[in-house]
Amino acid sequence: MPDATASPVTRLPMSRRMLAVILLAPLVAAVALWAAGWTGARLAPRDLPLGVAGPPAATARLQTSLEEREGAFDIHRYADEAAAKEAIKDHEVYGAVVATPQGPKLLTASAAGPMVAQMLTTVAAQQAPQGTVVPTEDVVPAPSADPRGAALSGSMLPLAIAGIAAGALVTLLQLRGTRAVGALVGAAALVGAAGTAIAGSWLDALTGNWWAEAGTLGLVALAIGSAVAGLAAVIGQPGIGLMAMLIMLIGNPFSAVTSAPQLLPEPAGLIGQLLPPGAGASLVRSVAFFDGNGGGGPALTLGVWVVLGLLGVVLGGLRADRAETAAPASDRDLAPAGSVA
Repeated sequence: MPDATASPVTRLPMSRRMLAVILLAPLVAAVALWAAGWTGARLAPRDLPLGVAGPPAATARLQTSLEEREGAFDIHRYADEAAAKEAIKDHEVYGAVVATPQGPKLLTASAAGPMVAQMLTTVAAQQAPQGTVVPTEDVVPAPSADPRGAALSGSMLPLAIAGIAAGALVTLLQLRGTRAVGALVGAAALVGAAGTAIAGSWLDALTGNWWAEAGTLGLVALAIGSAVAGLAAVIGQPGIGLMAMLIMLIGNPFSAVTSAPQLLPEPAGLIGQLLPPGAGASLVRSVAFFDGNGGGGPALTLGVWVVLGLLGVVLGGLRADRAETAAPASDRDLAPAGSVA
């Protein structure tokens, strides 16, 4: 007779469990390879915010030339070089082409993404007359200790793993209510502090305010941990695996942490920014290099994930508490007449 207390998975015949492993493992690998390979092979500017600055007649020619790359750039016009630099520092554009009497000059922000800065350098050279060297100024440079952004991009995967681990542990250790919330918040705070101590204080890859960076990294970990624990509290332990796969197989390759959301094929860039890894990468860049400019949207996205995740944790805990409270009464109802409950 089947064990009524066994989980639905262990009730399956052994042959079906074997078949599930044989089929699911290649499926997971295929999704991971598709997500990473597709985005990596299709990198190109898509409505990438780019400024043009200078006299109207000269900027009109520049804008016309850039718009020949249909759909590549979202052009912003500025009166002069100073205004374009302010826009770059405010994280409104990734760079700007300035029309000067000596020819075009390129302004970049390698801190916003070394790959984007390199791509803009190539585009500016193509727009210049044959044999002309385009002078380039890096307005917001990447840290000298991490000029290619390797440490920053490499930090997002450990954050995702830490968040998933926190959410899974809260679920498996059966923490509920305020204890679950406290564990998630406490773990995220320590993850943020440890991450900033390593990436900022030790590697010098983050150059913003230390506490703001620690809070940002902690918020990313909390968003992921809350999402994992919240879904598991609502639908059970399979929620851990489902949310982990969403974060690792889709969120991570769509995060654009090594490039920019506007370089990913559509709709990967948009999807990535709606998931914690992508929103987290954007917010970390804003806080670390741009004084928080441009970080409102990513912060809101992470906040929504935190609220929904913690709400799931609390509601799931309340439901479990009610079920445990009701269990003795149910047993008495099922007891035979005249028996002592």
